[in-house]
Amino acid sequence: MQTTDRTSEFRRGWRVLFAASLGVAFGASPIPFNSLGAFTVPIASEFGWGRGQIQLALFCFTVAVVLTVPIVGGLADKLGVRRVAIATLTLFGITFAAIGLTPASLAGFYGLWALSGALGGGSTPVTWTRAVNGWFVINRGLALALTLIGTGITAAFLPSLAVFLIERFGWRLAFLGVALLPLAVALPIALFFFRDPPLLAASNAEGSAFPAGGLTLRQAMRKPQFWLLAGSILCVALVIAGTITNLQPLLRDKGFTAGDAARIAGAIGVSIICGRLLAGYLIDRFWAPGITFPMLLLPAIACIVLTRPEISPASALVAAICIGFASGAETDLVAFLSAKYFGLAHYGKIYGVQYAVFGFVSGIAPFIFGRMFDQFGNYNAIFYIAAVMLVVGALMLLVMGRYPQAASDLHVGAQHHHAR
Repeated sequence: MQTTDRTSEFRRGWRVLFAASLGVAFGASPIPFNSLGAFTVPIASEFGWGRGQIQLALFCFTVAVVLTVPIVGGLADKLGVRRVAIATLTLFGITFAAIGLTPASLAGFYGLWALSGALGGGSTPVTWTRAVNGWFVINRGLALALTLIGTGITAAFLPSLAVFLIERFGWRLAFLGVALLPLAVALPIALFFFRDPPLLAASNAEGSAFPAGGLTLRQAMRKPQFWLLAGSILCVALVIAGTITNLQPLLRDKGFTAGDAARIAGAIGVSIICGRLLAGYLIDRFWAPGITFPMLLLPAIACIVLTRPEISPASALVAAICIGFASGAETDLVAFLSAKYFGLAHYGKIYGVQYAVFGFVSGIAPFIFGRMFDQFGNYNAIFYIAAVMLVVGALMLLVMGRYPQAASDLHVGAQHHHAR
């Protein structure tokens, strides 16, 4: 019977799952972080800005996302995720293309990135996973993994695509080319396939709140698990975001060509997909923090490898794979544990706040890494610090404790009651 239930969930929700995965892949989460590395050197050459100054644009972007995502999450809880996801995906594509109009002004550059984050922040996983959590219960971990592999898909090909566009059309038109991914690929699929989950659609039609069980944001914030999860996100996201955006410049400093550096960076995307699928499959069956713990220790080894004066292509590739593997496990875990420990009734707000921590740290990390390079002429100091932070972040997950049965079971009960 359980096997039948697992199969029926996918038969019923595969279209939503497909649209959500593309929405995540070409939304405001992976595109900026996987493209700016390719843009950094040509922009620095044209304007004479330092790498830290250029990478600070991601901080401006994510601050804007952080300020809007909890609001967007609340709107998705009330109005439905479809409306919010489609509108913000469209706005993200338009505003990201506009970055190609950057004047010779850091303030203007930062302003365009902030505008893209403010108007496109709703195209982050907060909205897409909100729908997937409603469509899938038995297979929730795997469904979330399949949704969030979109970030791995983007990380796999976008660095090379951005280099290709920059070399042939210049960095300004390259922004327009990248912006076609949300506008010409993800948006049409979302319009045809993406739908609110049945319970949410019914409750919206009746003008009532989403009837799933769970804690309010205020109640969740009183739980130690909320802050342990946020602390783990802070430590791990700082390292992952800083490493991903600075990996290509680091490899070029060590003698790699732009194309080779982009291809190695693309390996991160492939390993994100593998890490996410493995974690998604296992956390449906075992205690998620215990499964994820060893996976988060892998990039600590990668950080040490990247401090070597000379790195072979094989070593660089292994380091990139370790980083991506851990990134895939961590981001999948945040969405899963937010629903598992706190329920779905206010998932948009709760996960919105957790994602705000992720976004804020991910935004400041590239600047910190780039600034350390500008200060010392290499990345060694920040990578030693990063290795320690990864170990701390992994350990924090182990003290979260068992899943609260009330929060995890209420949504299932609500679905069965609605079906009757």
